[in-house]
Parts: sequence; structure tokens; C-alpha cells
Amino acid sequence: MRVRVDTEKCQGHNRCFSLAAELFDVDDYGYATEIGDGDVPSELEDKARLAAANCPEFAISIEE
Repeated sequence: MRVRVDTEKCQGHNRCFSLAAELFDVDDYGYATEIGDGDVPSELEDKARLAAANCPEFAISIEE
């Protein structure tokens, strides 16, 4: 599984970071990016799905 953040859609709500800080990072302005190349360890897949489901801008996509 891999996560991606569409930086054009991200509005800096930081819900993804709050729910899965192991997978997302935020810049000084609060905009999120995926950590590394976005690979999600199997033990964090539920957190990745939760973060995507809670993004109000639908800026997070998941590739299975």
C-alpha cells in the first residue's frame, strides 16, 4: 500500500498528521506530505485508511 497527498488540494487541516504521524509530515504552514515515498507498512494500513477517510479536502489517495 502507498499513500499520496495531493498538495494542490491540501488545505492544512492536519487531520492526517494527527491520526498517522508515522505516515505524514507537515511543513511550517501546516500543509501535509507523505513521509518518504509513501510506502505504508502493513501494521499502519488501518491508520492510512483512517487518515484518508478523515481528510475534508480528499487530498489523500491510497494505492493498494
